Amino acid sequence: MKVGFIGLGNVGGKLAGSLLRNGVDLAVFDLNADFVAGFVAKGAQGGTSAADLMQTCDVVITCLPSPAACAAVVAEMLPHVGPGKIWMEMSTTDAEQIKAHAEAIIARGGEAVDCPVSGGCHRADTGNISIYAGCTRPTFEKVLPVLTHMGRRILHVGDIGVSSTLKVMTNYLATINLLSLCEALTVMKAAGMDLGVTYEAIAASSGNSFVHETESQLILSGSRDVNFTLDLVQKDVGLFQKLADDFNVPLELSPLMIQMLTDGQQRYGERAQSDRMIERLEEATGLSITAPGFPTELVDDEPEERGYEVPVRR
Repeated sequence: MKVGFIGLGNVGGKLAGSLLRNGVDLAVFDLNADFVAGFVAKGAQGGTSAADLMQTCDVVITCLPSPAACAAVVAEMLPHVGPGKIWMEMSTTDAEQIKAHAEAIIARGGEAVDCPVSGGCHRADTGNISIYAGCTRPTFEKVLPVLTHMGRRILHVGDIGVSSTLKVMTNYLATINLLSLCEALTVMKAAGMDLGVTYEAIAASSGNSFVHETESQLILSGSRDVNFTLDLVQKDVGLFQKLADDFNVPLELSPLMIQMLTDGQQRYGERAQSDRMIERLEEATGLSITAPGFPTELVDDEPEERGYEVPVRR
């Protein structure tokens, strides 16, 4: 099975790297020619366009920064879709848009998979990230060998669109966790607590989380570089808010988060690292929310292993 990969950015480049590292027959394309050249130097084939990859590959994976970028790429590929072609979308995007694109792919005889990832760029880099896959069961069986080279835990969630809905929800939860940790760490510093002790106290408690064990370390080291930018966070929280609006669910926290994130973008830049949200509180209090001994970048120390399907409780 020949695989094409479109979108070699923060996440896509790492996912494509896992495919290449594991011996998959891989062709790549990105608007950034340097990204493509880097993969070609490691043994991948360089594609000339999205249409080229759909013509020459059995499976084409897209991992793109926005719904608009996804729509443009699908429109370019669509004339070349037919029986035996599979499109896999790994971006975090709008579920209704994914459904519409998938319907167009299927109408031409192809197959589609909605398969966003969760777990952070450092885990995407080692093939240990989690992947949600929305598609028919027969299509899932076809692409599972590809998915297990990119991710450790693969969850078949049901139909197209379900994955994107779930992923938007998990990113919303991660963001609210990040903002609450910023407040918690700042209050502890103001109260005279040692932040190294504070970190361990949270990690050993019912208040612990994946976000704390990863992003709190980058906040405390001062690097604030989680490799995930505020424009992407805003996109995800905005999609969650849209979902709530579509189903008439009145939210209180989400609109406040959007205001806070907008303020962060105005202060530090639209594409500032999301962990820089701590600096709003540092500026407001005059405190430095840092501590010695924490890493400046995240490294996944879990050994890479072939992934597996996660069973669902029934």
